This record gives sequence, structure tokens and C-alpha cells, in this order.
Amino acid sequence: DDYKSKLKPAAQAVSLIQSGDTVYYGGNAAIPTGLVNALANRYQELQNVTLTHVLLIGDDPLSRPEMEGHFRHNSLFVGPADRKAVNEGRADYVPIFLHQIPRLFNEKLIEVDVAMVMVSPPDEHGFMSFGVETMAARAACNNAKKVIVQVNERMPRVLGDSFIHVNRVDAIHEHREDLPQLKPREISE
Repeated sequence: DDYKSKLKPAAQAVSLIQSGDTVYYGGNAAIPTGLVNALANRYQELQNVTLTHVLLIGDDPLSRPEMEGHFRHNSLFVGPADRKAVNEGRADYVPIFLHQIPRLFNEKLIEVDVAMVMVSPPDEHGFMSFGVETMAARAACNNAKKVIVQVNERMPRVLGDSFIHVNRVDAIHEHREDLPQLKPREISE
């Protein structure tokens, strides 16, 4: 019942994000693209939203030039999706060892207003797995004021200390999609 009461369309789920918020969103192969695209559609009504994340795979609509003033990346691992924005000065980069990223959230060096992540469907006890991205997502969700999850039946359930319970989540959006993959490139000199 708790799960069902929190189910929302993507646009309604991301309406929890307000101007001035700091938003962590999942990266690597766990980018919640349904939520990211819904947030990009709201860009004209939002100002000064800081986006913190690890590696972004594929296209990131929040990095486009027209998003300047609405969204600003605070990248913890620059990749192809946000490299141009960083190089042009429209985004920031925090150099950090990957294993220290959770510390940024746990010690409130980066205060997270909203965490937006992809998870597996819940088990019979209400636990959803962070799947393939537990490094930063878990710490961000544990310290965020609000948590929005994109439940994807294709996200594998990974055992260990890698779960979030339905009662810790503010909004749930179900969105079935393949996990993002790095596309191979030709080897250059």
C-alpha cells in the first residue's frame, strides 16, 4: 500500500525538486533517464538547481547550453555527457577519489536536498536494490531530505548493504528501460 500510494508519473515525481535545490542523481549504468528527461522538461520553471553525480553515460539533456541558469552540474566524475559543459565553464568538476564520494554526503560537505536514483522493484518486505550503482547512491539517499526513485524491472537485485526501503522514499516512478551502456569507440593512437 505504501508503494502504491507513492506511485507517480515522472513529471509529478520531479515536481518535488524546487529552485535552489541540490539534486544528486544516479550515474554510471543506473541513470534514471525517465526522471532526468522529466526534469529537463521543467527547466523553464526552475532556477539555480545544482546537479551532483558520478559518471553520466549517454546523452544528458540537463547539460545542454539552454539549461544554463536553470541547472548547473557539480560533477564528481566527468564523462562524455558533461565534459563539454565543464570545458565551457557551464559546469563544475570536483576532483575526488571515487571511494571518498560517500563521505561528501555523510559529512554534509555536499548537502543533498533531493536524491533521484534508479532501483529494482521491491521485494515482499519493501526493499529495493540500488543494483549496479551503490557507491554514491546509497550515501546520497541516506542523507537526502527527499528521495525519488525510478523503479526499473531490468535493474538487477544486488545483495549486500545496497537497499532502500519503500518507507524512505517520497515518490516512485515506474519506468522500464535497458540500462545505459558505454558505446565502444575506435582506438586511436
